[in-house]
Amino acid sequence: MKVLVAIFSATDTWTIPARHVDALRRRFPGVTFAHAEDDETLRREAADADVAFSSLVRGDVLAGAPRLAWIHSSAAGVGSLVSPELKRRGVVLTNSRGVHADFIAEHVVAVTLALFRKLHLAVRRQLEGRWAQAELNAAPPPRLLRGATAGVVGLGAIGAAVARAMAGLGADVLAIRRRPGLPMPPGVTRAGGPDELANLLAGSDVVVLAAPLTGETRGLIGRHELALMKADAVLVNVSRGKLVREDELADALTRGVIAGAALDVFEHEPLDPGSPLWRLPNTLITPHTSGFRPDYWDVVTDLFALNLQRYQRGEPLVNVVDPEAGY
Repeated sequence: MKVLVAIFSATDTWTIPARHVDALRRRFPGVTFAHAEDDETLRREAADADVAFSSLVRGDVLAGAPRLAWIHSSAAGVGSLVSPELKRRGVVLTNSRGVHADFIAEHVVAVTLALFRKLHLAVRRQLEGRWAQAELNAAPPPRLLRGATAGVVGLGAIGAAVARAMAGLGADVLAIRRRPGLPMPPGVTRAGGPDELANLLAGSDVVVLAAPLTGETRGLIGRHELALMKADAVLVNVSRGKLVREDELADALTRGVIAGAALDVFEHEPLDPGSPLWRLPNTLITPHTSGFRPDYWDVVTDLFALNLQRYQRGEPLVNVVDPEAGY
């Protein structure tokens, strides 16, 4: 069996360290592991691979890999991997959902509190050497998370973890999910279907986007949806940048349609230095770091190893993705 490991990026953060590939070789001495660190090697080594541990095997690569039967993504999102070629051949796709959940949930709590307490503004005034007591206490005043309404869009592993964390601090958690009839995760007061999004937006003090990127969620939040939100509400996006129409969000933040936004993901990454989002005083930006826990590669590699053992034994894999749903 040949396994292609191809997880590389322009930044070291999202590139698997070579020592983790070496650890897999020691753990599975009967398996051949090909480590690709560039596009040319990826395409060459995919040609005779049976399995891929990668988030980069898109349709054009898959077309040149006739033996490939299973792809495991190192990320939770798999939008770029769900190609017509994958569906046609019935290639099994699994992902790393759940690995990031608690880490991202704490990030959501942190940035929500920062926006509620105007800590982002306090840091700006600190750098200017300004005593901004009156400004920080001006309307909308600092708020408690306890007693606030948190609207969570998407109740997968990340959304469920966000709901638990928010409820644990006393927030009332509402949610939107594709299948509202499923059992309610702990901490969620009420969950509705996608047709109830407008009600969730209108009733929430903080709206958290935790849904996967699919044909149904692309561009989900724009001018119309932002106008439904409370003027003192904030938006937090930790899912995929393309859920939000960025230009329309920047305009809404500039005009004070909503009080603020915390964004960890963007339509195009890295975020263009010319984007107005960088300079808006009511916006908190993090560079797609909410899910990168210190032991990330250890945990992701262990999850793949678990699935590889199951694959060798002919057992059902964990975290199988429905290619039609996109998650």
